[in-house]
Amino acid sequence: MSRRLQVTIDCAHPEGLCRFWAEVLGYVVPPPPTGHASWRDWYRAVGVPEEELVDGGEDRLVDPGGVGPAIWFQSVPEPKAVKNRVHLDVDVSGGREVPLSERRARVQAEAERITTLGGRVIRVLDADYIDHFAIVMADPEGNEFCLA
Repeated sequence: MSRRLQVTIDCAHPEGLCRFWAEVLGYVVPPPPTGHASWRDWYRAVGVPEEELVDGGEDRLVDPGGVGPAIWFQSVPEPKAVKNRVHLDVDVSGGREVPLSERRARVQAEAERITTLGGRVIRVLDADYIDHFAIVMADPEGNEFCLA
């Protein structure tokens, strides 16, 4: 039996990362649970202390097509200290059926767009001997991800 999957990303500023990743992935903030005007109101209703409520409360994303996993941006007090042990791979190239030159152009264009959103390029994965091109990037809080 399969299970639902939610990806949780620890961060200092959930709402900012939520907006960044919504733009990167085309995801949306889901409406708050029924009976609550906002996610912040829902958090208060379930007993989250006021001092733990950061930003405006928008800290989660869903795939509007219902295919990808939900993502929750969890506020934590400590900063990111080391490389991620798990990272997201974002497919923007169209896959191996697309010629490498076109995949490369698509990935580079998306990396440029994401850079304007606050992401940064860490390194380019490109070698003459392999049919692969990817760019390793970091989100505004330094979490690594790959564009391929």
